[in-house]
Amino acid sequence: MGEESQPELESSRARLRRPDVVRLLAEELSGSELNTLLLEVFRARTAASSAADLLRRYRENRFVKPAAADPIALKRLELELLAIAVRHGAAPVQLSPVAPLGTASVIAEVDQNNVVSALRGTEVVSDATNLLALHACELIRAEGGSRRRDERLRLCTTHRHVRAQFFGNAPGMLPHFHLFGQVTAGRDTGSYGFEKPAFWEHVDVYRTIFRERFDADIEVVLSARGGYPDAEGLVARIAADGEANGAGIRVSIGEAKPDHRYYAGLQFAVKTTIAGRELTIGDGGFVDWTQRLLGSKKERLLISAIGLDRLMS
Repeated sequence: MGEESQPELESSRARLRRPDVVRLLAEELSGSELNTLLLEVFRARTAASSAADLLRRYRENRFVKPAAADPIALKRLELELLAIAVRHGAAPVQLSPVAPLGTASVIAEVDQNNVVSALRGTEVVSDATNLLALHACELIRAEGGSRRRDERLRLCTTHRHVRAQFFGNAPGMLPHFHLFGQVTAGRDTGSYGFEKPAFWEHVDVYRTIFRERFDADIEVVLSARGGYPDAEGLVARIAADGEANGAGIRVSIGEAKPDHRYYAGLQFAVKTTIAGRELTIGDGGFVDWTQRLLGSKKERLLISAIGLDRLMS
């Protein structure tokens, strides 16, 4: 739990005279019982609210205000980006606004307090790649054992995200924002036979986006991360693979962080310059989510995303 929430929690425990209230709600009630209880709590609280209360909540709640981005321009940009991704072989998915409760914290190990948790076993989507990963696993399960060893499943989406961290007035840190994201799922084929083509497919989508839409080139910064037997070798092989195949994209090597475990083996950042502004506009990397969800060390998953709100400013 965040430090800012601890005093309020202790105050609530004291007022209820139940220091074990969190344990009781989390452990003693089933999911359906807890949902029924909370539904009744929220029904009672809203029944006691007035129209003036509602307007005050709108005024004070940072999560509910409209975005600054031009909605027509944003929708056009979304369509262009999805069309480019489809040309490159990715299948677009229209995601739900909510994900199963724990989607971010269980597989991505993000603090649940950084997510807007909701009722009925859900949370507001804070990272579309988490939900795309779940969808990819469902598609893989539906195939049974029929997929080829070298087959890759490629999905993409544009989605508005909500994140609960409060960054004050830090530039670019918004309570809700749009991302274009991609995931590629497949299986280990040896000699980084999944990693190399999956990585350059993602990068090729971003190169096309920025060249066609913004007349700009991109730079990719590769950084080794923990979680692979030879992360440094993975980074070197992917960089060499790009040079050998004439990718024509500037590639640089960033700082290795072996203790960083959100990504596994490799993280990459996407940089560009638009109208004189240098932007680090997105990132991605390999993760172990499908390995854990499907129970197989042979599974591989690459995720990446770029921010759209910053491109609209």
